[in-house]
This record gives sequence, structure tokens and C-alpha cells, in this order.
Amino acid sequence: MFSNLQVGDTGENVIILQEKLKMLGLYNGVISGSYGPATQEGVKVFQRMNNLVETGIVNSSTWEKILSYTENPISPISLYPTLKKGSTGNEVRDLQVKLQALLYYPEAITGNFDLETENAVKRFQINNKLTADGIVGNNTWNKLNSLYGNLNDCAINNESNNNTNDTYVVKSGDTLYGIAKRFNTTVNALKSLNNLSSDILKIGQILKIPSNSSTYSTYIVQKGDTLYAIANRYKTSVAALKSLNNLTSDILSIGQVLKIPTNSNTGSNYLTYEVKKGDTLYNIAKQYNTTVDAIKKLNNLSTNIISIGQILKIPN
Repeated sequence: MFSNLQVGDTGENVIILQEKLKMLGLYNGVISGSYGPATQEGVKVFQRMNNLVETGIVNSSTWEKILSYTENPISPISLYPTLKKGSTGNEVRDLQVKLQALLYYPEAITGNFDLETENAVKRFQINNKLTADGIVGNNTWNKLNSLYGNLNDCAINNESNNNTNDTYVVKSGDTLYGIAKRFNTTVNALKSLNNLSSDILKIGQILKIPSNSSTYSTYIVQKGDTLYAIANRYKTSVAALKSLNNLTSDILSIGQVLKIPTNSNTGSNYLTYEVKKGDTLYNIAKQYNTTVDAIKKLNNLSTNIISIGQILKIPN
């Protein structure tokens, strides 16, 4: 039997784990041999669907169950709860948390699969080339878990550079005090910057982190984006984007979080954004840490209606 595995582990056993999870449709990342959040998320889903203790640690019981599935293959869809309008429970809550972290679901986390949740699922499916039926089956879960894990990977990578962080994704067990201590700031500074009226946090919530030395904003890659188009939009260069984000190729993935260099030579107090299918003013405002009213005022909009391909000015 293989040894226990958890976040931070590396090596051949992690490669085997990732290959097994990919066979089951629970891991859509690179077979890297490094146990990160995306791998952990796949393990947790597997444990939850098989009535195992959901620790994210691959112990002997989890290994035994994984091997039994992959040695005698079954349809991976049976590992997932299929969710649709009318579903309720912790699985729906988990879905809403992940959609919210990826900026598709702006509403409260309720555990009820209502019309807003269905619309968020459809937007996610459209942007990720999935069948836009609003039903969360194996393919949708697989892509959602992969992108959510990548988002957490980005947050963890940011933690190693305290003075250059500007966002953080809240995880289980986090407190404002703990986050403030980690990033050398204060609870009051966090609450003020994020307009928080209490100390209560939600898993998947995105917090802005005070930083005096931050020289970049962030952008979430959308369907059809290229490094060239993003560089052109933000008046920077492909080389600058690749350097700031430690990219070795020009390949991007939907949902990837990019750091955008702040350009102090443009003389402009706004960025530009091209409206994509599924966009709303609310989601765009949230993505750029601004408000719907600020965008409407800057663009002389009298309604919240926007059209695909429309170029919006975004307050910088």
C-alpha cells in the first residue's frame, strides 16, 4: 500500500495519485507530482462521495477505495452528486462557494439551487465550452474543481510574497486576525478595505489585502483571451505580463488569475474592458474592485444593460 499523502508532498506517489484522480474525472490539472490545492480538492470530493472522512489526506482507506475504482473502472459520474434547480444541501452550498470564488455567483451562500444559481452555472458552462443546461454533472464538477483549485494555488503562491499580495481567498479555519497577522497588517485595515461590518468570513470569499508596494492589479482570464490582447488592452507588453506572472509560454486557461502591471505613463485614470458573453455590470465591478455606479458614470450609461463586444472604461 502507498504511503499517506497530503498538501506539500511531492514525488512518484503523488504522480500516481494524480493519474488515478484524472481517470475518475476528479483532477484536470497537470500531472506534476506536487500535491497542491487542486489535487486536494479532487481527493476531498472523492472522500465525500464515498462516505470517507473528508480530510484531503490520502490515507490507507482512501488509497484502497481509489485503487478499487481504477482497477475496476466505473463511470466517474457516479462519484458526483448531479445538481439542478430545486436541489438543496451541503453539495449545493459547496457549488455556490466555488462559483462565487470564481466570480460567477454574486448572491448569498444558501444551499438552495435557485434560479440565480442556475444562471451562474450556465454562465460558467458557456465560458468553459460545456453544455449550458444549468445542470451540474461530472464535466461541470470536474472543470469547476480544477479552476477553484487553481485559484487557491494562486492565493498560496501569493502568500510567499507578503508585500506584493493584493487578494486572498478565505479557507476553512481562517480568521481576520490570522489573515492580518500573516500579511503584516491589522484587522481594522482589512475590514476597512473590504467594507466589512463584522469579523465573520465565508470560505471562498475574496479579500483585498492592504499593500504599500503593490504595483499590479489582477485580471481573470475569459474565453477568447490571449496574452497579446490583454497586454494591448492594459497598455503593457506580453513580455511584461509573462515576467510578472512567471509564465514560460503564451498559453492561458479560462479562470486563470493574471497580475497586470500598473502603467504610470499612460496618463489615464481608467482601464478598458471588452464585454464577454455572460458578463454583467455587477460581475465586472466585482472583478475590478469597483462599483456598478462608478462604471455607469464613467461610461455615461443610463441602464445596466451591456452588449457583447462593448468596450467599457473601468475606474483604475
